[in-house]
Order: sequence, then structure tokens, then C-alpha cells
Amino acid sequence: MKLNDVNRGVHKNKKRLRVGRGPGSGRGKTSGRGHKGQGQLAGWSAPSIFEGGRSPIIRRLPKRGFNNSFARSVIAVNVAVLEERFAAGDDVTPEALRTRGICKGIWDELKILGAGKLTKSLKVSAHHFSAQAREKITAAGGSVTDLAGPAPVKRGSGKKSTKQGSPKPRAEG
Repeated sequence: MKLNDVNRGVHKNKKRLRVGRGPGSGRGKTSGRGHKGQGQLAGWSAPSIFEGGRSPIIRRLPKRGFNNSFARSVIAVNVAVLEERFAAGDDVTPEALRTRGICKGIWDELKILGAGKLTKSLKVSAHHFSAQAREKITAAGGSVTDLAGPAPVKRGSGKKSTKQGSPKPRAEG
């Protein structure tokens, strides 16, 4: 390869394709839109799921189950991971798990599960614990702290209306 071949074929400022400029351009007359049909008109654009008029696959496939978009996402960590990554006497918190790269991504609550062995005494703080995990942590001489989740929504405890409840007195006459 020669030095003058490095940028051959690289066009940084590529000119846009000007359609409808005569038959010599290759994009004259119908300007690449074909002849008849809804795609020939100006301003027409298809939605991303459009499949030429037939029923789209997103509507043909059955929907199963229920997906709660308001649910809190819970990430699980096994006791064996805590044994590997933490030294004896360390504090295991959700922040510590994030900084060490154990719990990545977006999640709301942390649950500690009991798979594996634990020989070190750790101070573990999490939102949820399985019964096995709680037992293994305390058996190794560690402590378990339950973190509070979000406060539950109470119905009917909203702001009271500022309007008067009694009707206005009528003027007699």
C-alpha cells in the first residue's frame, strides 16, 4: 500500500442525491418511487412495522402474561459472590456492590441469596434476604441489616379539598 492510497474512496463531504433531474441521472421521471401505489406520493412515509398492507407480525403474534411496568426491579447476589469479592469484616452495601462492579445496570432493590458457602464475617445490608442467606451470614459471625424500600402508597390520604362543603345560604325575598 502506498501513502496516496490511504484515503482513496473515502468521501467525507458526499453530495446528496438530487432526484428528478432528468433521465441521464438515473433518478429521473418517477425519482426512484416507482409508478403506481401509495409510495409514489409526496409526504408518504410508512411506520416502522409496516409490511405492505398485510397484518404486521407484532399484531399476529399472541401476547402472553402481564408485564408490570411499575414493578421495582430486584437484582440478586449469591453468598458465594460475597465470599469471593469481600474480605472479612467488610461492609456489604448496595453502593459497595456497584463500585466493585458486582451489580451492574439499573436496579431498585437488592436481594441476597444463599447459594454457596460463606466463611467470613460480613456486615451485609440489603433490601431482601432469603432464609438460607440470612442463616449463613449469621452462622459465619456476620450481621444482617434490612434496608427500607419505598414507602407504600396509601389510598385516600391525599390533600383535602379547599372548597367549602356546605351550600351557600339563600337570600330570602
